[in-house]
Formats: sequence, structure tokens, C-alpha cells
Amino acid sequence: MTEQQKQLPYAGLRVVEFTHMVMGPTCGMVLADLGAEVIKVEPIAGDNTRKLLGSGAGFFPLFNRNKKSIALDLQSPQGQEAALRLIATADIVSENFKPGTMKKLGLDYASLSTLNERLIYVSHKGFLPGPYDHRTALDEVVQMMGGLAYMTGRAGDPLRAGTSVNDIMGGMFGAIGAMAALAAREKTGKGQEVQSALFENNVFLVAQHMMQFAVTGEPAAPMPSRISAWAVYDVFTVKDGEQIFLAVVSDTQWAIFCEAFGLQELKADPRLTTNNDRVRAREWLMPLLRSHLAGYSAAELSATFEKHGLPFAPITRPQDLLDDPHLKATGGLAPITLPDGARAGQTTATVLLPLTLGGERPGVRLNPPRLGEHTRELLQELGYGEDAIQAFWPTKSHADHDDLRRLTTYPTGDNS
Repeated sequence: MTEQQKQLPYAGLRVVEFTHMVMGPTCGMVLADLGAEVIKVEPIAGDNTRKLLGSGAGFFPLFNRNKKSIALDLQSPQGQEAALRLIATADIVSENFKPGTMKKLGLDYASLSTLNERLIYVSHKGFLPGPYDHRTALDEVVQMMGGLAYMTGRAGDPLRAGTSVNDIMGGMFGAIGAMAALAAREKTGKGQEVQSALFENNVFLVAQHMMQFAVTGEPAAPMPSRISAWAVYDVFTVKDGEQIFLAVVSDTQWAIFCEAFGLQELKADPRLTTNNDRVRAREWLMPLLRSHLAGYSAAELSATFEKHGLPFAPITRPQDLLDDPHLKATGGLAPITLPDGARAGQTTATVLLPLTLGGERPGVRLNPPRLGEHTRELLQELGYGEDAIQAFWPTKSHADHDDLRRLTTYPTGDNS
């Protein structure tokens, strides 16, 4: 362990996770990046996200770095015993299966807390306990029922956000809850159960719009048709069909903008003196500005806005960020080796947590694990002798991921 790894805040903490998809693995990734030893318990067939195509292809390698993998058949007495031995060494257990799944396995909080009162148990669910908690939730489900899709799309055309916002944030809130429970344990000596949920996370995301209605009595309009708080705050199509987002959000910025682009007559127009004046004038002001800026290239506009400290943004595709100069210069990207799929064994960049500790980004200590990569090592640590280890794979001599032949899966249920 390097000196930097020793200094990570959760070094020495052990997390055992029974998770899949995005929500639960995100919680473990956050704790792992901050130094915890996170052990991912996978079914013998492996986490299904190892095999996903399309928009799911990035799930496993992103959300499972800095973790170890042990493959166990939890529906066998042998696998359950190994899981219980492993949990006995843990500070935190994390799971994101349907309500009742872990109880059937004897791995729910009520069962485990009687064995270890210091255990912290994090459950990631679709809904917190209540009338909806029997439903199966997905990120898109809660975006639709929680107002986010309504706010993102045009009126009459609800649209999900372009990433797994609730899964990721739900996992983050699970990690925050675990951190709070660790702090409480320092005072009380006892652990507790932490619950995080997709629906409640989504409601938190739209809470500002709920509060807007409470304060003004006016319903929040979907973002594409809203009355903007700022006069200039939009995407502009400019020279050669390029697009760029430009913003002018204060009276000072308005004056700077007008000077920079030769719009002194607009700067002096009494109808445009304040931001609120300009918001009321958007119907005739924005076409005028769009026409004036259409002859500039996106690069020219970027240079002028940056020179004068005005807000702007290129319209960037996710893949372009792998070569972003700021991310590369500030250490926001780090290399990992892919564990699965057609590109298994190849190196690519991954995105680190968006924070620094002591001026450094918490980095990658372990590549996303191959299925069962650490099974032998962990079983040995748990006190299993060679004969007992061989009994997990009766026809094989190594507990390697390629030798995990008894294809079973956990009980079904995906809340993320």
C-alpha cells in the first residue's frame, strides 16, 4: 500500500457488496475510491452488467473499479456459509436487490445485526418503505413518475435525462448514509441500517420546481418552454451550422457583451436596462442576437467570451471528453484495464471522482475485477484450507474466473 493509499480516509474499512447494475455499485465505487476495501460478491455466472450491450456497456468497468470479486452460489449452503464468514469481517454490507430477496438468503439487516451489532447495512431500493415499495423501479420509471422527464422534455413530450442520474445519485446518497452511520458508530459503538431509494432521489432533484410552485403559485414549465431567469441563456446556431451555448446573466455581463460585439445601441436601449427588462424583451431581442452572432464561428465566440469572462460552452459529445485538455491536465482521467467483452485486456481511460483530497484526485488502485478474480485469495483469508477451496470447484485446480462453471444466479430483482 502506497503512502497516498494509506492516507485515504476509508483505508482499512471493509465493504462487502451484493449489488448489480448501477445504483449499488456506485455506492461501493465511492467508498472504494476513498480507500475502502470493497469486495463484490457475484453469482457464479457473474454480474449481468458484464455482458450488457449499448448504453449499458460502460456500467461494469466504470462502477466496479477499486473492487475485488468473489464468485459464490448464494443458493447453496457452501456459498451462504462463505458469504457469512466474509460478512463477519465487514464494516459495511451493501445491497440493491428487491425487498425480501436478501431476507430469503438470510442476509438481511435483521439477521446480520444479531451477529454483529457494529455492522452498517446499506440498502438501495426503488422506493423507501411505503405504498410504492412493492413496485419494481428503474431510473426511467422514477424519472417519469417523479417529474424529471416532464421537466426535461417539451410540453407533452416527456424525456428522460441523458444519463442514469437517479441510479448514480441514489448510490451516492447510499454512500453518504454509510459515512453518517460510520460517524454515529464512533459515538455509539453500534451500526444501523441505511436506505437510499431511486424515487425519493428523483423527487429531491425536482424539489426546486416543487418549491417554485409553493412560493409563486405557478407551476414550473418544462425546461424547453420555461420562462428563463436570464435574458441570454441559450444554444445558438452559428457559422457553418455549429452550435454553442452562450449566457449573459447579469447587468455587468450585458454591458461587457454589448461592447465586445459592437452592440452599443442595445446597451443604451432603455428597454434593456436590467436583466428582468431583457427577459421581458426576449421575444424580439433573441432573434436580433441570433442574427448578429450567426456570422461568427463557434471558436471565435468561445475566444471572445473566454477573454471577457462570459459564460459559454461548446456542445460536446461524451466521447470527446476522453481527450478534453482540462480533464487530462488536472488528472480527472486515469487508465484502467477492461475486464470483459471484446476489448478485455485493453487499456482505456476512466473518470475519477469529481473531488480532490489534499489537492489530489482519489485514483485507481485496482482495475475492474475479472469475475471471481479474488475468490481463492479471499477464501484462504477466511480460513478455508486447500481441500475446502477445491470443493467450490470440484473438477478444477484454480479458483480463476474462467473456472467458475456452476452457472447459477441470484434471485431476480433489479431496482436500478
